[in-house]
Amino acid sequence: MTRLLGRSGLTVSQLGLGCTTFGREIDEAESFRLMDHAVAHGITLFDTAEAYGGGQAKAYRRATLGIDDTREVSDELHSSEKIVGRWLRSRGARDRITLVSKAARGFTVPQVRQALEASLQRLQTDRLDLYLYHSYDPKTPAEEAVQAMAAVVSAGLTRAGGVSNYSLLHLEEALSLAAELDPRVLSVIEVPHNLLRPHHETVPVAERDRLGVLGYSPLAAGFLSGKYTPDRQAIPKGTRFDVIPGHIDIYFSEANFRRVERLHAMAKREGIPPLRLALAWALQDPRITNLLVGARTQAHLDNALEAAKLTIPSAWMDEIGGWR
Repeated sequence: MTRLLGRSGLTVSQLGLGCTTFGREIDEAESFRLMDHAVAHGITLFDTAEAYGGGQAKAYRRATLGIDDTREVSDELHSSEKIVGRWLRSRGARDRITLVSKAARGFTVPQVRQALEASLQRLQTDRLDLYLYHSYDPKTPAEEAVQAMAAVVSAGLTRAGGVSNYSLLHLEEALSLAAELDPRVLSVIEVPHNLLRPHHETVPVAERDRLGVLGYSPLAAGFLSGKYTPDRQAIPKGTRFDVIPGHIDIYFSEANFRRVERLHAMAKREGIPPLRLALAWALQDPRITNLLVGARTQAHLDNALEAAKLTIPSAWMDEIGGWR
């Protein structure tokens, strides 16, 4: 199934492949197999970022937690973009892929141009389909950030622009500043969307202004699998919460562990794998234009493909909506 992604003018697969694991939790060979498998099954939206890399994950733990160890399959900086770029070149697949990347920080006109050109070099392409600001940068005036995105869209370096992880206040400000520009300059928002974070504050504004909505982390970075316990010292090695411990502060709460128990109980009752049920719920939300799924194995991707075939009865949706 394909959908029009808001004001970007892009028509893309409903399911997208989140490439954050590449070079961080899985090696290049497995990443290639995942991308091959995705395209073979109609997934042609690939989402990456300059900040996704085994090297960046290691640097994050060192800077924020004072932990200097190796939990990644690679120390390569920007490994996700580089692996995607090598795959695109080896498969000659650029024209078959809707390619999304993101700038981490520093959104002045020269900084954005420089960051985008660096991403293009790593991705081995001459243009992106969608370029996003990964999160709000308080050090860059909002007006200049909008102008910087307009400049790279006008230059043809990206077909459309957007933002990720913006608050309602910051999104409204950016939309106001971009109102007289090409609508492609601010055409998409990317937000977390899962059973534990179902109501991002920016989505109603996106609906009002016809922005596309890319939902990410539909399994709450794997928290919905049930493999975690409230004991923060017992995080399974090699999992997303082990590699990026910041997820612990987002998801570990008594209420969230209770919701995971209810998800698994409902899945058992209805005879559906719990993660498939969680993905089907996320896919069925009409406010979310496209859903990004991360994966470490082809089986993870197959689960998402099967979830896309499910239709959840309204009674189930009501029951899930009542979980506290």
